[in-house]
Amino acid sequence: MADSDNKELDQMLQAAFDASSKLYQERGFQRRVGFGKRPALISVDLANAWTRPGNPFTCDQEKMDNEIIPSMQRLLKAFRAQNLPVVHVTTAYEITDRDAPFTDMGLWHNKIPVDVVDLADEDLWAIDSRIAPVEGEYTLLKKRASSFHGTELAGILRANDVDTILVTGVTACACVRQTICDGIADGFRPIAVREAIGDRVPGAVAWNLFDIDAKFGDVKSTEECVAYIDGLTRVAAAAE
Repeated sequence: MADSDNKELDQMLQAAFDASSKLYQERGFQRRVGFGKRPALISVDLANAWTRPGNPFTCDQEKMDNEIIPSMQRLLKAFRAQNLPVVHVTTAYEITDRDAPFTDMGLWHNKIPVDVVDLADEDLWAIDSRIAPVEGEYTLLKKRASSFHGTELAGILRANDVDTILVTGVTACACVRQTICDGIADGFRPIAVREAIGDRVPGAVAWNLFDIDAKFGDVKSTEECVAYIDGLTRVAAAAE
């Protein structure tokens, strides 16, 4: 789609969101879950198959290069300065033969081309070098959309006294959304970082963030999230 078409779509969506917000608020939706006391950054699928061109999973490259990666760099800097938990999530499969009698892909390959993300090709599922993990950060390998489904994520977060998850990554309509939905179901406060979330399809980010903000978590800007993280030092100092 041309940029003019995308802008027109955004305007149409915003008009629909404004009308829907009024209905939601009248019925008690769009309440705030709020920031908690100890956050973790959960970066979903910002690996090369999603962040770089030439893959079936490749996302919007303009947004990736100019918004998502720079926003992630700001968030990582803030989290690292406070020595707060960071989890980089990626997706890959060991048995990618669709005709195999048994595969870790389950049934998902019947809907989307997960067979292209072969565990043997580390470059595909490695976290983008621009936001690469550093010592002390954890890389979690998942098999399904949610970062919580069938993984150790909830246990790791609870063991580290985390009550808030700042969720970033791709895609808004699938893995990010499912992670946020499962996050609040498991008792964490989900915060979707607006500029650090992307997708492949025009309009998908705007719609999903609107719906998430109405029902499953709070949508906050990178600026607001960095200010919250930086403010944790002042809160800790005041408590001493």
